[in-house]
Amino acid sequence: MSLYRRSFLAAIPALALASQARAEDARLTPRTLGNPSAPVKVSEWFSLTCTHCAHFEETVFQEVKAKLIDTGKIFYVYHDFPLDQIALLGAMVARSLPADRYVPFVNSMLSSQDRWAFARDVDPKKQIQQMAALAGISADQFAKIDADDAFRQALSSQQDADQAKYNIGGTPFFRFNDQAYNQELLTYAAFEEQVKKAGG
Repeated sequence: MSLYRRSFLAAIPALALASQARAEDARLTPRTLGNPSAPVKVSEWFSLTCTHCAHFEETVFQEVKAKLIDTGKIFYVYHDFPLDQIALLGAMVARSLPADRYVPFVNSMLSSQDRWAFARDVDPKKQIQQMAALAGISADQFAKIDADDAFRQALSSQQDADQAKYNIGGTPFFRFNDQAYNQELLTYAAFEEQVKKAGG
């Protein structure tokens, strides 16, 4: 697991921006998969520019979805934990989509991360805009999302609160019910073992 300190947040003026993005803002509501009544609730904190998060998505998550989420064994909760400004913009775009399109968009961004975030001679912001367009967000809508500092600060404030509460030092970070797991889960078997320990 890579450790980061998100010093970029210091560049965001605190002011009262977080309060402007009101609690009833649908973009700030939980993004989840599965049955809320499942015996194990798995929470994942991730960043769209985290290579470890992308690896988890590509090598483990699809099996987790098929065998544990779709079968009602776990309830999966996503927590945006952007490690830089580009990841934060990606999270803003993802949360501006209808709730049922959040997960497919996030998964698409993680699975193509090497092409839009780290490829040579690529402008990540333009790449996010192109992916947003494919998801149905117009250029004008994208510009409004990018300019929404209240929304940006609200997500950042939630991230800071989560970091303070759970001592998150890097991503991906998991909680299986009330049990924290702060190492990489490189295989489905390792993930399933944590589910079983949590009562699943």
